[in-house]
Amino acid sequence: MGISLSRNVINVFLSLYNTKKVAVPGKLFHVQIEDVVSRTGRHLQRYNKGRRQVVGCIPYRYRGIEGGSAGDAEIEVLLVSSQKGGKGMMFPKGGWEIDETMEQAALRETREEAGVVGTLEDKLGKWMYKSKSNGSDHDGYMFSLHVHEQLESWPEKDLRKRRWVTAAEAKEACPHGWMKEALDELVYRLKKQQNGERDVFSS
Repeated sequence: MGISLSRNVINVFLSLYNTKKVAVPGKLFHVQIEDVVSRTGRHLQRYNKGRRQVVGCIPYRYRGIEGGSAGDAEIEVLLVSSQKGGKGMMFPKGGWEIDETMEQAALRETREEAGVVGTLEDKLGKWMYKSKSNGSDHDGYMFSLHVHEQLESWPEKDLRKRRWVTAAEAKEACPHGWMKEALDELVYRLKKQQNGERDVFSS
């Protein structure tokens, strides 16, 4: 146990050392976490009134446009498989830990699980849900991430598969209702953006 704890402490130190500060909520910002070390264990896990705090991203890009911007281009979103081999696919997410901001947690989990980096946009919302594995209560927060780079190597490359799909295909493949609602919110905001409305990602 002592060895495991020491490794986790080292992982925390490395991730803090290699993480740049993020901007204030309500604005778009770009943060890149270099040399991410995949965290293990839950001794730093953040809880609120007994509910585990979970943070994730919906990584997206515009089909056929490198580093793409809007127009009427169709978006694609990135799904990852469950590490535990469950059915369906999902958006990258994981525990928000006490030594990081919500934005840092979202970026870390997305790079660890999906191996992508880009511009983190504002929160899509907060959802209360029960874990399908053990029935415990969670608060889930989702951000959108406009992907600029897809990495060839990332911490969970050997544990997960990733797949770019359309929004409609993602809703078919993902078994989590709260993630589908987050996707609906992203699609709604992007359509408003394509129609020329500003500040669609401000909460």
